[in-house]
Amino acid sequence: MEPTQERIHDPRGAIFINAAAFGDMEAWHRKAAEIRREKPAIWVAEEGWEPFWALTRHADVTELSRRSDVFINTSHSAPTPDIQYVILEQLGIEEPSTLVHLSGDNHKKTRDVTNEWFKPAAVGTLQPAIDQIADEFADLLVDFGGTCDFATDIATPFTLRVIMNIFGVPVEDEPLMLQLTQGLFGAGDPEYLGDFSSPADLVGSTLTKFTDYFDQVTADRRATPTSDLATVIANGTVDNKPLQDAVRFWYFVIVATAGHDTTSYGLSGALELLSRHPEQFAELQANPSLLNNTVEEVLRLVSPVRSFLRFTQEDFELSSGIEFKKGDAVLTSYPAANRDELVFENPDDFDIHRPNAHQLLTFGMGVHHCLGAQVARREIRTMLGQILDRVATIEPAGEATWSQSHFVSGVKHLPISYTLR
Repeated sequence: MEPTQERIHDPRGAIFINAAAFGDMEAWHRKAAEIRREKPAIWVAEEGWEPFWALTRHADVTELSRRSDVFINTSHSAPTPDIQYVILEQLGIEEPSTLVHLSGDNHKKTRDVTNEWFKPAAVGTLQPAIDQIADEFADLLVDFGGTCDFATDIATPFTLRVIMNIFGVPVEDEPLMLQLTQGLFGAGDPEYLGDFSSPADLVGSTLTKFTDYFDQVTADRRATPTSDLATVIANGTVDNKPLQDAVRFWYFVIVATAGHDTTSYGLSGALELLSRHPEQFAELQANPSLLNNTVEEVLRLVSPVRSFLRFTQEDFELSSGIEFKKGDAVLTSYPAANRDELVFENPDDFDIHRPNAHQLLTFGMGVHHCLGAQVARREIRTMLGQILDRVATIEPAGEATWSQSHFVSGVKHLPISYTLR
């Protein structure tokens, strides 16, 4: 079987892996919409990257995600330039083996290590701690006196505090953890590059620091177990055997980074949208019951996780007629699929009443649906509720700035002005 779509490199596909492209999301979505309308799948063969097909339509991304028997996750599932794997090898760090990178029975057994922690009943027990942390950071809006950079002053430290509280990491280690998460997911952004000459060098250094830090955490939790998530991971087993060192390390990394950065961008994205739509902010204040749907709509539009790569295990044809050969890499573009006009009416509009906002693909689909999705929703919902209680009006106080990262990114600076109730 030969794919009906041509394997001719489409240069427009660079938007899916070019970190700088995500710094201008309006331009990004214009290009993605053009691709989505014209081609069901495009072939991307950029220098320094493994070639792949890119999917932008909701139905295709959904079907592929549900067929985890055919399209599997591997150590290359988080889109990464080839040079990064070379650097990992030089540093003696095994290729990623997080839940994002595992498939089949191995994925299920590894996910089960922490699955109980993220079930609805368990997540519900986190609410008092989330309430307390949200209250503390929302109070800062009073201290700031009517202006702040919401992304850096509120969203980033709040979501970091929550995930570190779940982990059991002390407050004094939060600056290091922030440095590490930005060094991993923000490596393509010049603001986070610091003294490093390239993003690959920064990621390598960051992973080395992560190794040292979480080796210490593991030793501590094994010697003195507590009730936190770090203890669960440090003492986790698969088939009655301790987690392999690499699996345990990457487990810590994915929870620390994905649990923080994605939620932070979701929250800053929420305020960016609400500050530009004061009429919807006022309506939300008058009717807080709209908060749940608002969070879904925000997460649909923001889509902090930009894509994953799946790898085809057999020749396969999607219902839409797209054909893949065994061995093909396929990229799932969540920001593009979440704005598919065949599913969402006026998809670029922010509408807190949108009836099908729940059809978002932001957290993935199928067996790889995000483990921490309910925690993220709860954090954003809680903080927005605290803001609605304190803030009367809100508006932009300057241009929002998006981080330049092709994997996880969003609003990194959000100057706002506001009046208090």
